[in-house]
Amino acid sequence: MVEQKIVFDSGNELAAYAAKQINYHIMGYYPITPSTQVAEHLDELKAAGEHNVELIAGDGEHGAAGICYGATTGGGRVFNATSANGLLYALEQLPVQSGTRLPMVLNVACRTVSGPLSIKGDHSDIMYTLNTGWIILFAKDPQAVYDMNIVALKIAEKVKLPVIVAYDGFFTSHQKRKAEVFAQDQDVKDFLGEYKPEYHTLDPENPLTFGSYMNEPDLINNKFQLHLAMEESRTVIPEVFAEYTKLTGREYNVMLGHRMEDAEAAIFALGSSYDTAKQAVDELRKEGKKVGVFTSNVLRPWPKEELYDMCKGVKAIMVADRQDSYGSDGGNMTLEIKATLQDYKSDIEVVSRVYGLSGKDFYIEDAMQMLNEVVEVAEKQKVEKRFDYYGHYKGEANYEPTQYFKPITKEEASPGLTTVEKDEETGRYKVKGGLPKDATKMPRRWAPGHGACPGCGIPVNVNHLLKGLEGNVVLLFHTGCGMVVTTAYPKTSFRVTYVHNLFQNGAATLSGLVEMFHEKQRRGEIPEGDDFTFVMISGDGGLDIGMGPAIGAALRNHKMIIMEYDNGGYMNTGYQLSYSTPRGAKTSTSHVGPAQAGKLQLHKDTPMIFAGTHIPYVATVAESQPADFIRKAAKAQKYAKEHGLAFLKAISACPLNWGDNPRYERSVIEAAVDSCYHPLFEMEQGITTITYNPEGKDKKIAVEEFFKMMGRTKHLTKKEEYKEIMDQIQTEIDRRWERLKAMNDSPVL
Repeated sequence: MVEQKIVFDSGNELAAYAAKQINYHIMGYYPITPSTQVAEHLDELKAAGEHNVELIAGDGEHGAAGICYGATTGGGRVFNATSANGLLYALEQLPVQSGTRLPMVLNVACRTVSGPLSIKGDHSDIMYTLNTGWIILFAKDPQAVYDMNIVALKIAEKVKLPVIVAYDGFFTSHQKRKAEVFAQDQDVKDFLGEYKPEYHTLDPENPLTFGSYMNEPDLINNKFQLHLAMEESRTVIPEVFAEYTKLTGREYNVMLGHRMEDAEAAIFALGSSYDTAKQAVDELRKEGKKVGVFTSNVLRPWPKEELYDMCKGVKAIMVADRQDSYGSDGGNMTLEIKATLQDYKSDIEVVSRVYGLSGKDFYIEDAMQMLNEVVEVAEKQKVEKRFDYYGHYKGEANYEPTQYFKPITKEEASPGLTTVEKDEETGRYKVKGGLPKDATKMPRRWAPGHGACPGCGIPVNVNHLLKGLEGNVVLLFHTGCGMVVTTAYPKTSFRVTYVHNLFQNGAATLSGLVEMFHEKQRRGEIPEGDDFTFVMISGDGGLDIGMGPAIGAALRNHKMIIMEYDNGGYMNTGYQLSYSTPRGAKTSTSHVGPAQAGKLQLHKDTPMIFAGTHIPYVATVAESQPADFIRKAAKAQKYAKEHGLAFLKAISACPLNWGDNPRYERSVIEAAVDSCYHPLFEMEQGITTITYNPEGKDKKIAVEEFFKMMGRTKHLTKKEEYKEIMDQIQTEIDRRWERLKAMNDSPVL
């Protein structure tokens, strides 16, 4: 056996450690809880100079999957990690990867699929992948996550199929355990050997076509070949497991069982629940009950022969599914096991229980209760309930939802704080009023009681926006901190109608609602007097992954407002880099170290992107200029009601991740404005106007003065080695500002 060392790490950290030792060429990724730590830890190791993996942040999980596919066509080793709806967003790319027979490794930290939104662990995501043509390994603990990440790549390259390594979100992904790892990275490389793909796109002597169009005679052969590769893996997987055992002393088989040799009743449970059930089995064995537990380390190819050999002596099995295949009286593991036993004409009784959804804890006592139930089935050979949920509870029969806030009437929300009138000479709008001292007249649509961090800019910015909107408002929030801290069931912080949809589709969702309102009004199903202002709130990277649908909504010019609270990162998942993160900033996926100096790219100019769609109104706002903020909100409402889509961007503080003092957040925002990092302007019907010029007030400062106020960028202002980066940032900010001034001075730019 090779030299090994003991570490104390989580499953995510060990997946990253294995990737570092393999030294993949590319990791395409996108942050999503609970798999994000894989990319975070791998980036941290890169900053320390421990590997050369190129980490590429996609615009969403679908884009990340595309990055990975493109990289694998180039004949290199490729790695990724995702969870839940991120996996589903990438799902259409998975058959592309397997159908063109390109190996790679994808880690899935299993999590509840929304909606409603939950970030806790169960198996409702991984079961969607069963029909994608990927080999699927399932790791029950952090040690297995590490080991399977290494064997997965060897299996993938032997049979030319991609491999998923799945494990329980939070239970395995985040809990630290003692584990053994290869002491020398070279031993991992020696085990894997050199990857020499037979075909790739980077061979000028042999140009190839990947993913050609196929008609039915050829496609069926393609899928048959994929089937043959999957069948080949039935032999390859045990061989690679055995080879790995000789190297490490850690034994892996396709199936895993405890006290199954003479068991009459048994539980099948995937993942971390297996070890819990083992302890329950040992307790019941003391009472003389012949019980056992078994699980599978492999979901695809389904190991039906090994499974039947493991359980053929029992009288009854309870399949514990951490997901449901709705309408089929069992989750996917139930269906697989029933089909297996049917193939062998077995008379073993099978009962199914859906348990542990959304990370609901599974204790030894729960496992003992399940085992006692299946013991009774084995003894009586009679099933009272073949399928049920375990751990659910009956609600109150006469429950009436509590109305925590009195709804705001249109009259209450129309205090006349602002008036918007058209300038007949220019065709643009003038706003009167909007003074902060009068803003208390507007009732708060977002009420106190949310869970945002002290100093968080989201409530400040959203409430400033709402001060400028008269009448009825409907809000849609992308997933993000603003959503998470306000709508924890069964309560809400909103006194107006509120809708949530995921990052990638909020704008499309709201545009559908907007058009439904107008169509119902056109048909006379909604009175003419009823009116709404529809607003989408985005941030936390929502206009990275959600940019496509947002641009689509802008191009269709729906009558709605999009406001971005730009906090410069994916804050709700722990601050990973966003395309709007400042260049050089320190995040959990752009670490600062001897080999890396924070984020490599300049921040995205979102207002100019929306300006390119030629919507009627684009503006930037800041809490340091509240009157300007309220007036622009009122103008945006006027355009959204009469002309089409309006876009507002606010720079939004996040003290927790910016690394500054919440007490002084307004001065930090003011510095962003005075440095022209976040200049204040509006583009009305294509005409640009700077609404606050710090040069004219002799208040303009260098970007360095803004950056030194935040822990995430302070390093750029302190060390000589970062001077070139700081100079490049200043040059770009100056260029953007000069361009904006030129647009302000020109009627056509």
